[in-house]
Amino acid sequence: MKRLRTAVVIPMVAGGLLAGVTPALAAPAAAGAQPLNSTNIPAQYADQVLNWHTCTGDELPTAPPPGAEGIECATYRTPRNWDRTGDKIDLTIAVSRLKATGGEATASVITNPGGPGAPGRSFPTRLRNQTKLRASQEVVGFDPRGTGKSTNITCGGAIGTGGDLDPRDRSKPNLNLILDATKYAADSCQVKSGELGPLINTYQTTRDIDLLRVLLKRDKINWVGYSAGTWMGAHYATHFPTRVGRFVLDSATEFTTTWQKSFDWQPLGFERRWRQDFLPWLAKYDSVYHWGSTGEAARQTYEQVRASLTQNPVELDGEKVSAAKFDSTIPGYLYAKRNFPVLAEYLVAVRTLTEGSATAEQKSAAVQKVKAEQSSKDVIGPQPLMVPTDYDDAYDASFWSIPCNEGPWTGNRSSVIKQSQKLIDQDLPLLGAGWLIQPCIFWKNKPIALPKVNGQGVPPVVIVQSVHDPATPLEGAQRAHQAFANSRMLTVTDEGDHGIYAGGNAPVDKVVEDYLVDGVVPNDQSLPGLPLPVPPGA
Repeated sequence: MKRLRTAVVIPMVAGGLLAGVTPALAAPAAAGAQPLNSTNIPAQYADQVLNWHTCTGDELPTAPPPGAEGIECATYRTPRNWDRTGDKIDLTIAVSRLKATGGEATASVITNPGGPGAPGRSFPTRLRNQTKLRASQEVVGFDPRGTGKSTNITCGGAIGTGGDLDPRDRSKPNLNLILDATKYAADSCQVKSGELGPLINTYQTTRDIDLLRVLLKRDKINWVGYSAGTWMGAHYATHFPTRVGRFVLDSATEFTTTWQKSFDWQPLGFERRWRQDFLPWLAKYDSVYHWGSTGEAARQTYEQVRASLTQNPVELDGEKVSAAKFDSTIPGYLYAKRNFPVLAEYLVAVRTLTEGSATAEQKSAAVQKVKAEQSSKDVIGPQPLMVPTDYDDAYDASFWSIPCNEGPWTGNRSSVIKQSQKLIDQDLPLLGAGWLIQPCIFWKNKPIALPKVNGQGVPPVVIVQSVHDPATPLEGAQRAHQAFANSRMLTVTDEGDHGIYAGGNAPVDKVVEDYLVDGVVPNDQSLPGLPLPVPPGA
């Protein structure tokens, strides 16, 4: 799920775990068993030819990393509304691929970084070093309708309005201002995105993906989806079960329920990651950061710095570091343990700027550090993806529109205030205080009906989940696993990273690729996570 800002947040297990694998084949190839275009996609779309070419500098947000220099790009046309293809109003979908290294690809694995609505044209580069997978499969990415280099929607830059309003200030005027800002942004999204806005939803995107399958000339597709990409994968499998090859759902949302219920696990997930993983780690290296020698002492130091910011926000060349901005910067660093040292340095720098005893030299260094981190795009967000600045508005618009277009989303101004207060009372303030920021309660369009997602008739899929994932907490993933027939779950212990496969965990990668490449369906099992980092100077 998406990287979080205070004014952008949508308040977004079972049985014993058995070691070993079942030597059964997942979704054996059945080329020719059904027509390639079995859903009667109109010929003007189904007969397109993908114009693959080496991606140019203006087609990707950043240059591809080593090992992915040959990434190719293409575009194709898709109906704006799959239920009214006769309108002949088209959208453009931007796609990419890393070709198989061993010659002609025998399969296509489509990737999705989540969001919902995150651009994914660059995302195949995450799998660039997966030697076994790439030997036989091409890795395909795409920018979903609404974002990236595909046809965009917009909120007119309205998301972020009121971002310095502190949701821990529970005065009625302040809470009303926050809700007014949320309503303003929600209204702006719907007005600015016009007729396309309601069509930015999972149903329409699954049809875009199936058209891509046809253009790739694949009877079945494989899938690696992270975070909200697990929602997309599960919904595609529900709509097109006979087109499912081998699907990996990594860092799973509770895709068997509503967006609202799935997002509602996030305050618990982030608080747990903050208090049980990061703060004890920070305390372990108190000799480096001097932030407190226990996790609780470190949390109290954070509260002291935060309290200082409520009275005297830090001014940086016209940009303000308020208590709300301070809070909203923290969650983005919790998705990946490799960001812990950067988060620690940021916290120390902000503290330096709130202390009267700091020297001019110390404050100057702290200013540079805070300014760099406030604008940094190197932090892994709720999906393992760097989202370029020029995509922010379209991505934010998609991130709000998809859940709000797919309801139901219940609540009103009074109920979301009560819900956020309850989360504060449960000691879940990091995200919980801002849980009244729910734009979907102000959405005017009637939401589409979601299908029942239960895995019936779908080949085995594999869920990968860390126990302290902040954005898609374990509890929701376990419930999805219980409710999705024939799913298998790899539980990664002593781990809190969001996005595990292709992230350096060799035992996980082996099980996943034995499934993706060889068709070996694993049993439910636990696998060990990776250790937390040692900071420089420790």
